[in-house]
Formats: sequence, C-alpha cells, structure tokens
Amino acid sequence: MIVKMKKLNLVGMAYEKDAVLNALQRTGAVEVKLHREEEHSVPLPPADGELSSYHASLEDALERLTQAVDAYAKEHKGAARPAKDGFEVSYEEFMAAANDRARMDGLIARVNALTDKKAETRAALAKAERTFAAAAIYRTVEEPLSAYAGTAHTRVWLGTLPLPAWENIKGMLPVLSEGKVLAQEDDQVLILLVLHKSCAEEGEALLSGTGFTPCPFEGEETGSALYARLKGECEALYKELDALEEEMAGLGSETRTLKIYCDYIGYEAEKAALDEKMRATERTFLLEAFVPEDAEEVVRRELSEAGTVYLEFSEPAEDEELPTLCKNNAVVSDFESLTNTYSVPNAREMDPNTVMSVFYSVFMGFIMADIGYGLLMMLGGGWLKYKNRGRKGGLGALAGVFAIGGIFAVIWGFLFNSLFGITLPIPTVLPNAQSDMWTFAGIGIPAVLVIAMLLGIVQLLAGYICKAVQCWRRGEVLDGILDGVVWAVFSLGAGLAIAGLVEEWNIPVLVTVGGITAGVTLVIAMIAAGRHEKFFGKLSKGFGTLYGIINYMSDILSYARLYGLMLSGAVIAQIVSQYAVGFITGGGVLAVLGVLLMLVGHVFNLAIGLLGAYIHDARLQYVEFYGRFYEGEGELFVPLGSKHEHVFVKPYAAEKSERKSGAAAPVRA
Repeated sequence: MIVKMKKLNLVGMAYEKDAVLNALQRTGAVEVKLHREEEHSVPLPPADGELSSYHASLEDALERLTQAVDAYAKEHKGAARPAKDGFEVSYEEFMAAANDRARMDGLIARVNALTDKKAETRAALAKAERTFAAAAIYRTVEEPLSAYAGTAHTRVWLGTLPLPAWENIKGMLPVLSEGKVLAQEDDQVLILLVLHKSCAEEGEALLSGTGFTPCPFEGEETGSALYARLKGECEALYKELDALEEEMAGLGSETRTLKIYCDYIGYEAEKAALDEKMRATERTFLLEAFVPEDAEEVVRRELSEAGTVYLEFSEPAEDEELPTLCKNNAVVSDFESLTNTYSVPNAREMDPNTVMSVFYSVFMGFIMADIGYGLLMMLGGGWLKYKNRGRKGGLGALAGVFAIGGIFAVIWGFLFNSLFGITLPIPTVLPNAQSDMWTFAGIGIPAVLVIAMLLGIVQLLAGYICKAVQCWRRGEVLDGILDGVVWAVFSLGAGLAIAGLVEEWNIPVLVTVGGITAGVTLVIAMIAAGRHEKFFGKLSKGFGTLYGIINYMSDILSYARLYGLMLSGAVIAQIVSQYAVGFITGGGVLAVLGVLLMLVGHVFNLAIGLLGAYIHDARLQYVEFYGRFYEGEGELFVPLGSKHEHVFVKPYAAEKSERKSGAAAPVRA
C-alpha cells in the first residue's frame, strides 16, 4: 500500500538546528521540502559548498586507496582486500565518525602523498626503461664512449640502424673509410663508421634516410658500465615502487573506517544543503517536511528530546506534490523495484505492486515451467535474498523475485510434467507445449498458446478492475463503472468466447454467452466513451472505442510471448537431457561428458530463460497491464540521511529496541 503523508511545519531555535536535524534523521521518516514563503522570514543563505568539496576529495582518495589495495591483493595471494560496500554499521558507530576527522585527514594526506609519489616513480621508471632499452645494444662496448669521437682528419659515426639498411650501404662506402658492426639486437645493428674528412659529406649522404640513430650516450663510461648502471637504476625504481605499493596496501585496513567517514561527511553535506530549502528569522529557523502518517508519534518523540521546537502536523494541500512511500510485506516489497524501474507510483493512486507481483510470478513460472529449474530458482534466489537481508532493493530484491517465480515454476512444472526436460512417470495435467494442438474456430493451433492468451485476458480483466478501484478511491463512482467495470466484463466475455471456440473443450454455449456479454458491454463502452465531450466529440470517441478493439486483440496476442519463451526453454532442456542421459548410460569418459553437458547445458538454459523471463514478463506488466490504469510519474520518499554510498546504517529505532532488550536480559535471567 502507498502510505498516507502528513506535512510537518517546524520552528526551532537557530542554535539547535543541527540537533533538530539529527533528531529528524534518527526517525528515518522525514523528507525535508522547499519551504513556502513566510511573512517576517527570509531564505537561509545557501551553503558555501566546502563540505561538498571536502566530501568529493574524500571519495577521490577512497577510490585511489581501494584500487591500489585491490591491485596489490590480485598480485599477492593472501593479501587483505578492502572492505566491500554495503556492510552494516550501527547508528552510534556512524555518528561517532564525527570524531575521526583528524585521523582520516591524516590518512587521506598519506594516501594522496603515496599516490603522487607512485606516479612520479612510475614516470621515472618509464623513462629509465626507455633509456635502458636504448643502451642494451651498447653493452658489449668495452671502451669509453667518449673514445668514439672524431679527430682533426676524420669523422666518426657510432649508432644504430636496421640491418637491411646496413647491408645496402656497406658496399657503397668511400675508399677512405672503414665501417664495421659492433653488435646486433634483432634486426638492429650497432655500427662504427670512420671516414676521412674529404669524404665525410659522401658518408653522411649514405646514412641519410637509412634510419640511422646516433649514439645518445656520451662520457667516460664504457657501454657495458652504462648498461649495468641503468639496469641498477631500473631495479632500484622497481623496488621503490614495490615498497610504495606495499605501504599503500598496508593502509587497506582503514578502508572500512574511511567508508563510514565518507558517508558521514556526505550526510553532513546533505544537512548543509538543506539551508536552501529552509527559511529563518532573527533567532529561529523554519522547516517544512513530509512525514508518513504512521510515523507522526515517533517524530514528535524524537523532537521533544532534541530541543525547543514548535511543530504542527497538517494535511497536504490537494494540489501539492507528495513523495511516494510503499509499505508492503516482505514478498511484495521485492517487486517494488520492478515498478519503480518503469515509473514510481504517484502518492495519490493505488499501489499496483500486490496485484502485479502475483501476475509477474505466475508468468515467470509459466515461462520456466520446469520442476528442476524452479527448485534452482528457489534455492539460488533464496540464498541471495538471505545474504542481502535487511537491505531494500538491489540484488536482494531481484533474488526474491526469482525465488517466488521459482515456486510457480515448480507448480507449472508439475502441471506440464517436466523435470529438466524429462517427463516423469506421473499424470500430465496440461497439454504438451511441443506437440499438442487444439482446434480453435476450425484452425489447429498450439494448445499452450491458447492457455497463454487466456492468462493474458485474465490480467487485462484485473487491470480494468484496478482502474475501477482507483476511480472509486477518488470518489469517481461513475467513471469507475464505465471505464473499469464495463471493460472488465467485456474482457470476461471475450475470454469465455475464446474458451468456447476451443472444440476440444466442447462448450459451445460459452461462445454465445461470451459474445453477448462482450457485445453488450462494447456498446455501453462506445456510448459512454464521449460522455465528457460535446456532440462531435461523443461520436469520435465512440467510434474510437470501436476501433480500439483492434488494439485490445493485439494486446491479447502479446501474451503469445509467454508461450514462445516457454517453448524455446522446454525444447533446449529436453535436448540437453536426452543427449546427457545418452552419454551417461554409455559409461566411462562418455559418462563424465554427459554429466558436464547436463550441468553446463541446463545452467546456460536457466540463465537465458531467466533473462528472457525477466525482460518480457516486465514488458507485459508495463504495457499491457499498467496501460489499463497506472499513472506513475511519482517521486520516491527519501528520508533525511538515508542515502549512503558505502554503508548500511542500522535503523536507530531497531538499535534502540535491541539495547532495551539487552538491558532487560540480565533481569530475566
């Protein structure tokens, strides 16, 4: 259900503003809204953004640290990894993070210093490695490199060039010259070329365009000494970089505390940003907020302990936009994320999640329709749901959806008699999806396709009933009857007519009953369609309703996707099991291959089936079902201090209750 909202008007002393905001945050039930203009009050000046900038710097340093620790852990087995997001902390521990500023600032400074030092070391190492690579070919030179200088009568070239280029020019050297290869590295050669000054220009012309690279080194070092020195420099830089990475990894134990601190500062920044929504007088601040009706007493109690405040709860105005908060049982709440992905319900409509969850689960089970797959969905989804217990939305919610879908997959699996595509020695209730045909209006069509379309009609009928309920909630009784009930009865008539056209069922009377029902309600719908329009509008609306029957039939056909997805999964499951069982009965190596095929094949088919079921099942809810009544365009209720990037803060009320229980325990003993 969608919770009814109350509006909170609060006036507090300016010096107690922080304590009051903390009290509101403890309730987990207050969303601050933009305050209307109030006489004798002024807007609070906007926050200077210092906290937001500080928070951004913390997040940047945290990302650097976690990336460094992760990289180190991958290279060194057994090294500790950083704390993963989503861990639970108590409310007291979260608020106590305010005392960690000095330590965290020191940690951040150290992380930034190490990061900068690592960047400098990597740059120096890259430069040293390039120089070292260039010196490799000179390592056999045992004379000082300065010895290869020209004299008064000679020009000397020492350097490298490609071997093919040397092969081309060595036979073209002038008479008064001498050239030889000192070393070779792959296809590069180190050459020494000495020419008399009289033919120096000719030698220089020969080297031009050959890719010749003069020796970049000079001095009294020999080539071998230069190579050894550069190698030592690279090794030293490697050791320095390893030491820096090890020191950074040693800070990994602080990631948990740093994540708590980051989220705490994020909360403080959120409070500071609220100044733009509040107003103030000389000594007070004024705040307006939305509070769920059932949390009114909790908010009163917490505020009474926070300071001197005046507060008043009132009904929101009719034209006021309210945030949406859905409160459902543990099963239905998992389906809220599916609806929110499409559009959040607006606060003044009915909550569609209960009805939608039933159809979504039935359809998902119909698509999978296998006992084995259903059990795996229940086990896998249930395990993930347990791992993510206490956290609303996310992976835990999706796992819960799959687990419930698995229950219906088992039920449909028994009805269709399928266990990993294998037919069990038990009675089969429903037709075979691959082979059984029904004669529909003289045409043979797959029997399961008819079942899928009948399921669709049931959901369309439910959608129109939801439309009626939504209208009645708002006092629009006639609209609920004409736009909801009439079309629901039409859907019932259409479903009866379709069932009567199945010759194997042999209930032809349903065609007459259903046809009359659908026809009469269609006429009523045509007449009522233009009731809010003028003369020509009434006609156009009426004929538009008649034309809309085409869209209605296409909507029914959309449910054929249930049959298509189910059929593809059933065929793949059957093929995998047939081949796997054949291999297993062969014994030996074939048996091992059969087991692998059974595992890999069915896991793949289950994964592909769940992906298709998730997407196409959602499409049926969004387009065919919600298209009948759903309005959406709402905004989720976001209580003050509820948004955290890294941690899950245990609700203060639950923690307080546990402390009371813990205090009472010794007395009972």
